[in-house]
Amino acid sequence: MSLLQVKNLCISFIQEHENIPAVTNISFNIPRGKITALIGESGSGKSVTALSLMQLLPPSASVFGEIFFSEAGDAAVDLLSLPKEKIRRLRGNKIAMIFQEPMTSLNPVHTCGAQVMESLMLHKKLSRQKAKHETVELFKKVELPQPEKMLRRYPHELSGGQKQRVMIAMAMSCGPALLIADEPTTALDVRVQKNILDLIKKLQQETGMSVLLITHDLALVADTADEMAVMYKGSIVESGETQKILTAPEHAYTKALMDCRPAAHHKGKKLPVVGADVPGLTAGTEIDLPPVSDETILSVQHLTVSFPTEKNIFGKIMGSYKAVNDVSFDVKKNETLGLVGESGCGKTTLGRAILQLIRPDAGKIILNGRDLAGCSSSELRVMRKDLQVVFQDPYGSLNPRLSIGNAITEPMKVHFPARSKYERKERAAALLEKVNMSGEMMNRYPHQFSGGQRQRICIARALALNPEFLVFDESVSALDVSVQAQILNLINELKSSYNFSSIFISHDLSVIRYISDRVMVMQAGKIVETGTPEHIFRFPKENYTKELLAAIPGRKLVP
Repeated sequence: MSLLQVKNLCISFIQEHENIPAVTNISFNIPRGKITALIGESGSGKSVTALSLMQLLPPSASVFGEIFFSEAGDAAVDLLSLPKEKIRRLRGNKIAMIFQEPMTSLNPVHTCGAQVMESLMLHKKLSRQKAKHETVELFKKVELPQPEKMLRRYPHELSGGQKQRVMIAMAMSCGPALLIADEPTTALDVRVQKNILDLIKKLQQETGMSVLLITHDLALVADTADEMAVMYKGSIVESGETQKILTAPEHAYTKALMDCRPAAHHKGKKLPVVGADVPGLTAGTEIDLPPVSDETILSVQHLTVSFPTEKNIFGKIMGSYKAVNDVSFDVKKNETLGLVGESGCGKTTLGRAILQLIRPDAGKIILNGRDLAGCSSSELRVMRKDLQVVFQDPYGSLNPRLSIGNAITEPMKVHFPARSKYERKERAAALLEKVNMSGEMMNRYPHQFSGGQRQRICIARALALNPEFLVFDESVSALDVSVQAQILNLINELKSSYNFSSIFISHDLSVIRYISDRVMVMQAGKIVETGTPEHIFRFPKENYTKELLAAIPGRKLVP
């Protein structure tokens, strides 16, 4: 018996007087007491479908079809035909949702406790005191540390995993029959990701509720879902039992998603990518990567970076936290050094210190014989052309008021003022072609591109000065697996053309294994283990490394 039945659902949006279809005639069921996954790339219609279940789509949306919701013993009701007052009673009460980004979903001006209490007082009509007690119990159930103190904390004071637990507590507060989890673990590191999914599964088993898990990650689906439906361009192309589909996928798109994962391929082999019309994937060819040299291009010696945690009334620092603690390592010419670890371990701080975006407390950062830590601001400005970065969020790192052509030529104006405007423009167009984009797009703005395209633009901008060293800071962590494959292929191809060295920072161990020549594992500000990808993944020495590897989802999918 199904808890929810979607029949012939069609969703479209009016944009510039044109009707744009987003979901086309889809039908699926969510069984009682099971986890159903809705999987597909960004833009496939997953989130739009989920929002339609709770009538949360904007006024510009046109929705047709039927969505029948039926609790045990109750007659089925069509959610699309319910008046606003009745659907409002269902939201958060019978049907709850965990959104993709907890920081933007939680109100920054209210404490975490107040936001969960509000839901309890509204739907369960509890007094403030009873709602407070119930919230503490919910915080205990979702395994938040110091639940009583969490009541008084604001969202910005919590880590990503803790904020997601608050969202789960809020969603579970009224004992919903259906929990919709929209990309609940995107950009979380593997151990936090595993803890969040284990928590959702545990709560689902304890309460008997149904879960609709929306994700682009097949590995999560393999470990979590009982049933799944695969969406492509607004249509469901395949559905059924999870293990049956993952063991013997029938549709070309499902096969393509499984085949383009980095875990399925060894280093140096070009990852297959999903084509525009999802044809059969061609076998990956070898990429001619430059050999790693014995010459050291970057040497980090006893680097320490700390942040103040406590100050007195006069502003004097009374306590500090060492984010990077006496770290030393070398990077060879043409080498890609993978840096892996959990959120908060110091990976990004280390990368920013190397780039001199954060000044270290102690230690040396020697690039081509020059100590960056000892350089003045004017000297650093000159050396910037040899040291570039590609950040995690391409939209946030591009100026929305600059066309992409101007964004790419801007560094050239600073470092190569003798070049003419025409030469800079030609160089920018050539770089766009190099990252598989058209030079004719130079006059467009960042908001006119997809996430994967924006990341290509950021890579083109980083290469504009022909740097010797690049830092990739979680550059593919939030991308769909097919777009991720394109970007990883691009990095390898560019490495073959430009012969740059790099540090690749990521919490995704399958990506680190595929892209890196050598891997460093970081924990609590220290490097705890270093070795080749094969050595680290097959013969880890440290317990921490073993725990990270054990938390990797989708081991059933690894060939």
